[in-house]
Amino acid sequence: MNFETAFERLIGHEGGYVNHPNDPGGETNWGITLRTARAAGYSGNMRDLERSVAKAIYRTEYWGRAKAEQYDGAIAFQVFDAAVNHGVGQAIRFLQRAVAVADDGAVGPVTLAAVRAATVTDVLSRFNAERLEFYTKLSTWPSFGRGWARRVAGNLKHAAEDS
Repeated sequence: MNFETAFERLIGHEGGYVNHPNDPGGETNWGITLRTARAAGYSGNMRDLERSVAKAIYRTEYWGRAKAEQYDGAIAFQVFDAAVNHGVGQAIRFLQRAVAVADDGAVGPVTLAAVRAATVTDVLSRFNAERLEFYTKLSTWPSFGRGWARRVAGNLKHAAEDS
């Protein structure tokens, strides 16, 4: 799995412009929040954010920061998707819990060795279990839980195809 493939798959989850009043992320387009867009140097109206700009932000702020290229492709996509939805640090903590190492949110040699020592199937199963458990504890679960559960269900299907 490379970034191009992962991005095309991810964008199916993220869609276009949204400004849901119950979403703590606020105004988003292509899944990029206003805060993230501004931090990346975008100063325009969020409704006008171009897909290519969003893609560049995803490559740097999520794929790159999550070090996705260092994992098996199946794991790379799952970590990337979680980084976008939960933040990079939380996605790494899910991965670290999935491979039973200290969950400090930083990818280092211990995390990488543990990921490589585990089977891809085990990592993917445990990783998505961590995500579901996390979601159910959020105060926004009543508003967004069904969509999040569908997202993870889709990712489990991808995991079966990818591994």
